[in-house]
Amino acid sequence: MLILQPLTKKQILRKQSNKVVTTEIRRDPITGKRMPIKGHLVELRDRIAKSVIAMVITTAISFIFAKTMILILKAPAKGIDFQAITPTENIAVYFKVALAGGFIIAMPFLVYQAIAFIAPGLTSKERKNILQLLPFVTLLFATGVAFSYFVALPPAMAFLGGFLSDVAENVWRLTEYISVVTRMIIYVGLVFETPLIIMILARMGLVTPQWLAGKRKLWIIAGICNIGSYYAHYGSH
Repeated sequence: MLILQPLTKKQILRKQSNKVVTTEIRRDPITGKRMPIKGHLVELRDRIAKSVIAMVITTAISFIFAKTMILILKAPAKGIDFQAITPTENIAVYFKVALAGGFIIAMPFLVYQAIAFIAPGLTSKERKNILQLLPFVTLLFATGVAFSYFVALPPAMAFLGGFLSDVAENVWRLTEYISVVTRMIIYVGLVFETPLIIMILARMGLVTPQWLAGKRKLWIIAGICNIGSYYAHYGSH
Protein backbone atom coordinates (compact mmCIF):
# COMPACT_ATOMS: atom_id res chain seq x y z
CA MET A 1 0.00 0.00 0.00
CA LEU A 2 1.40 3.34 -1.03
CA ILE A 3 1.43 5.90 1.74
CA LEU A 4 1.63 9.51 0.62
CA GLN A 5 3.97 11.61 2.70
CA PRO A 6 3.29 15.34 3.13
CA LEU A 7 5.54 17.36 0.89
CA THR A 8 7.88 19.84 2.48
CA LYS A 9 8.99 21.20 -0.86
CA LYS A 10 7.27 21.77 -4.16
CA GLN A 11 8.89 21.20 -7.52
CA ILE A 12 8.66 23.73 -10.27
CA LEU A 13 9.56 22.99 -13.86
CA ARG A 14 11.36 25.92 -15.41
CA LYS A 15 11.04 26.05 -19.21
CA GLN A 16 14.12 28.18 -19.74
CA SER A 17 16.46 25.75 -17.99
CA ASN A 18 14.55 22.47 -18.48
CA LYS A 19 15.58 21.56 -14.94
CA VAL A 20 13.58 20.75 -11.86
CA VAL A 21 14.39 23.12 -9.02
CA THR A 22 12.91 23.33 -5.55
CA THR A 23 11.58 26.26 -3.58
CA GLU A 24 10.52 26.15 0.03
CA ILE A 25 6.93 26.76 1.05
CA ARG A 26 6.52 29.23 3.86
CA ARG A 27 5.46 27.24 6.93
CA ASP A 28 4.40 28.05 10.44
CA PRO A 29 7.52 27.92 12.64
CA ILE A 30 5.60 26.18 15.48
CA THR A 31 3.26 23.68 13.81
CA GLY A 32 5.25 23.17 10.62
CA LYS A 33 2.06 23.38 8.58
CA ARG A 34 1.73 25.41 5.44
CA MET A 35 1.19 29.02 6.43
CA PRO A 36 -2.17 30.52 5.35
CA ILE A 37 -2.65 33.97 3.86
CA LYS A 38 -3.21 35.37 7.35
CA GLY A 39 0.21 34.07 8.35
CA HIS A 40 1.82 35.90 5.44
CA LEU A 41 0.09 39.11 6.48
CA VAL A 42 1.22 38.65 10.08
CA GLU A 43 4.81 38.17 8.99
CA LEU A 44 4.56 41.21 6.70
CA ARG A 45 3.25 43.22 9.65
CA ASP A 46 6.16 42.04 11.81
CA ARG A 47 8.70 42.93 9.12
CA ILE A 48 7.20 46.40 8.73
CA ALA A 49 7.14 46.86 12.52
CA LYS A 50 10.83 45.93 12.75
CA SER A 51 11.63 48.36 9.94
CA VAL A 52 9.73 51.17 11.67
CA ILE A 53 11.52 50.46 14.97
CA ALA A 54 14.86 50.52 13.15
CA MET A 55 13.94 53.86 11.56
CA VAL A 56 12.99 55.30 14.95
CA ILE A 57 16.32 54.21 16.46
CA THR A 58 18.47 55.47 13.58
CA THR A 59 16.51 58.73 13.40
CA ALA A 60 17.05 59.25 17.13
CA ILE A 61 20.78 58.74 16.59
CA SER A 62 20.75 61.17 13.65
CA PHE A 63 18.82 63.67 15.77
CA ILE A 64 21.88 64.08 17.99
CA PHE A 65 24.06 65.05 15.03
CA ALA A 66 21.41 66.86 12.95
CA LYS A 67 22.99 70.31 13.36
CA THR A 68 26.35 69.02 12.15
CA MET A 69 24.64 67.36 9.18
CA ILE A 70 22.87 70.62 8.30
CA LEU A 71 26.20 72.45 8.23
CA ILE A 72 27.64 69.70 6.02
CA LEU A 73 24.67 69.91 3.64
CA LYS A 74 25.06 73.68 3.41
CA ALA A 75 28.70 73.41 2.32
CA PRO A 76 28.07 72.87 -1.44
CA ALA A 77 26.03 76.11 -1.64
CA LYS A 78 29.01 78.46 -1.42
CA GLY A 79 28.23 82.17 -1.32
CA ILE A 80 24.50 81.63 -0.75
CA ASP A 81 22.69 83.25 2.16
CA PHE A 82 19.91 81.32 3.86
CA GLN A 83 16.88 82.51 5.77
CA ALA A 84 13.98 81.14 7.81
CA ILE A 85 10.73 83.07 7.43
CA THR A 86 8.48 81.13 9.80
CA PRO A 87 8.90 80.49 13.55
CA THR A 88 8.98 76.70 13.16
CA GLU A 89 11.02 76.48 9.96
CA ASN A 90 14.36 75.71 11.59
CA ILE A 91 12.76 73.03 13.77
CA ALA A 92 11.22 71.44 10.67
CA VAL A 93 14.61 71.44 8.95
CA TYR A 94 16.20 69.82 11.99
CA PHE A 95 13.66 66.98 12.02
CA LYS A 96 13.83 66.57 8.24
CA VAL A 97 17.60 66.14 8.27
CA ALA A 98 17.40 63.70 11.20
CA LEU A 99 14.79 61.62 9.34
CA ALA A 100 16.86 61.55 6.14
CA GLY A 101 19.95 60.54 8.09
CA GLY A 102 17.99 57.81 9.85
CA PHE A 103 16.76 56.43 6.53
CA ILE A 104 20.27 56.32 5.09
CA ILE A 105 21.66 54.55 8.16
CA ALA A 106 18.77 52.08 8.27
CA MET A 107 18.89 51.27 4.54
CA PRO A 108 20.83 47.96 4.87
CA PHE A 109 18.42 46.70 7.55
CA LEU A 110 15.37 47.71 5.51
CA VAL A 111 16.70 45.85 2.48
CA TYR A 112 17.38 42.79 4.64
CA GLN A 113 13.79 42.78 5.95
CA ALA A 114 12.41 42.95 2.41
CA ILE A 115 14.62 40.09 1.23
CA ALA A 116 13.83 37.98 4.32
CA PHE A 117 10.11 38.28 3.59
CA ILE A 118 10.33 37.14 -0.04
CA ALA A 119 13.13 34.56 0.47
CA PRO A 120 10.83 31.54 1.16
CA GLY A 121 9.24 32.05 -2.25
CA LEU A 122 12.58 31.84 -4.05
CA THR A 123 14.56 28.83 -5.13
CA SER A 124 17.71 27.90 -3.25
CA LYS A 125 19.80 29.14 -6.18
CA GLU A 126 17.99 32.48 -6.25
CA ARG A 127 18.45 32.93 -2.49
CA LYS A 128 22.15 32.12 -2.83
CA ASN A 129 22.56 34.68 -5.60
CA ILE A 130 20.80 37.38 -3.59
CA LEU A 131 22.84 36.68 -0.45
CA GLN A 132 26.05 36.92 -2.47
CA LEU A 133 25.04 40.34 -3.79
CA LEU A 134 23.58 41.66 -0.52
CA PRO A 135 26.85 43.27 0.76
CA PHE A 136 26.95 45.40 -2.38
CA VAL A 137 23.63 47.04 -1.46
CA THR A 138 25.27 49.18 1.22
CA LEU A 139 28.40 49.77 -0.87
CA LEU A 140 26.50 51.00 -3.94
CA PHE A 141 24.12 53.17 -1.90
CA ALA A 142 27.05 54.76 -0.04
CA THR A 143 28.82 55.33 -3.37
CA GLY A 144 25.72 57.05 -4.74
CA VAL A 145 25.45 59.27 -1.67
CA ALA A 146 29.13 60.23 -1.95
CA PHE A 147 28.81 60.88 -5.69
CA SER A 148 25.78 63.08 -5.14
CA TYR A 149 27.44 65.16 -2.41
CA PHE A 150 30.96 65.53 -3.78
CA VAL A 151 30.38 65.44 -7.56
CA ALA A 152 26.80 66.39 -8.43
CA LEU A 153 25.82 68.92 -5.77
CA PRO A 154 28.65 71.51 -6.08
CA PRO A 155 28.13 72.27 -9.81
CA ALA A 156 24.35 72.08 -9.43
CA MET A 157 24.35 74.62 -6.60
CA ALA A 158 26.86 76.82 -8.46
CA PHE A 159 24.54 76.89 -11.47
CA LEU A 160 21.41 77.63 -9.44
CA GLY A 161 23.18 80.22 -7.30
CA GLY A 162 24.67 82.02 -10.29
CA PHE A 163 21.62 81.96 -12.55
CA LEU A 164 20.43 85.57 -13.02
CA SER A 165 22.43 86.61 -9.97
CA ASP A 166 23.02 89.99 -11.64
CA VAL A 167 19.26 90.55 -11.76
CA ALA A 168 18.22 89.39 -8.29
CA GLU A 169 20.14 88.41 -5.19
CA ASN A 170 19.86 84.73 -4.32
CA VAL A 171 18.64 84.31 -0.74
CA TRP A 172 17.27 80.81 -0.27
CA ARG A 173 14.92 79.40 2.33
CA LEU A 174 16.82 76.82 4.33
CA THR A 175 13.90 74.37 4.42
CA GLU A 176 13.56 74.31 0.62
CA TYR A 177 17.30 73.93 0.10
CA ILE A 178 17.54 71.06 2.57
CA SER A 179 14.54 69.35 0.93
CA VAL A 180 16.18 69.53 -2.51
CA VAL A 181 19.56 68.34 -1.25
CA THR A 182 18.30 65.44 0.87
CA ARG A 183 16.02 64.19 -1.91
CA MET A 184 18.85 64.41 -4.42
CA ILE A 185 21.24 62.49 -2.16
CA ILE A 186 18.72 59.72 -1.42
CA TYR A 187 17.52 59.44 -5.03
CA VAL A 188 21.04 59.23 -6.44
CA GLY A 189 21.90 56.61 -3.81
CA LEU A 190 18.90 54.55 -4.94
CA VAL A 191 19.79 55.03 -8.62
CA PHE A 192 23.23 53.56 -7.93
CA GLU A 193 21.42 50.39 -6.83
CA THR A 194 20.06 49.92 -10.36
CA PRO A 195 22.94 47.73 -11.67
CA LEU A 196 22.56 45.44 -8.67
CA ILE A 197 18.80 45.18 -9.16
CA ILE A 198 19.25 44.36 -12.85
CA MET A 199 21.85 41.72 -11.98
CA ILE A 200 19.49 40.08 -9.47
CA LEU A 201 16.61 40.13 -11.95
CA ALA A 202 18.87 38.67 -14.64
CA ARG A 203 19.98 35.82 -12.37
CA MET A 204 16.33 35.12 -11.59
CA GLY A 205 15.57 35.01 -15.31
CA LEU A 206 13.16 37.97 -15.22
CA VAL A 207 15.22 40.09 -17.63
CA THR A 208 17.58 39.07 -20.40
CA PRO A 209 20.51 40.74 -22.18
CA GLN A 210 18.34 40.84 -25.31
CA TRP A 211 15.64 42.80 -23.48
CA LEU A 212 18.18 45.26 -22.10
CA ALA A 213 19.76 45.65 -25.54
CA GLY A 214 16.34 46.47 -26.95
CA LYS A 215 16.12 49.42 -24.53
CA ARG A 216 19.56 50.72 -25.51
CA LYS A 217 18.22 53.75 -27.38
CA LEU A 218 16.27 54.82 -24.30
CA TRP A 219 19.40 54.64 -22.11
CA ILE A 220 21.42 56.62 -24.70
CA ILE A 221 18.80 59.37 -24.94
CA ALA A 222 18.58 59.63 -21.14
CA GLY A 223 22.38 59.86 -20.88
CA ILE A 224 22.60 62.54 -23.57
CA CYS A 225 19.93 64.61 -21.83
CA ASN A 226 21.78 64.40 -18.51
CA ILE A 227 25.16 65.28 -20.01
CA GLY A 228 23.64 68.08 -22.09
CA SER A 229 21.96 69.66 -19.07
CA TYR A 230 25.26 69.56 -17.19
CA TYR A 231 27.36 71.20 -19.92
CA ALA A 232 24.71 73.73 -20.97
CA HIS A 233 25.89 76.05 -18.22
CA TYR A 234 29.65 75.46 -18.32
CA GLY A 235 29.87 75.43 -22.10
CA SER A 236 28.53 78.98 -22.26
CA HIS A 237 31.51 80.43 -20.32
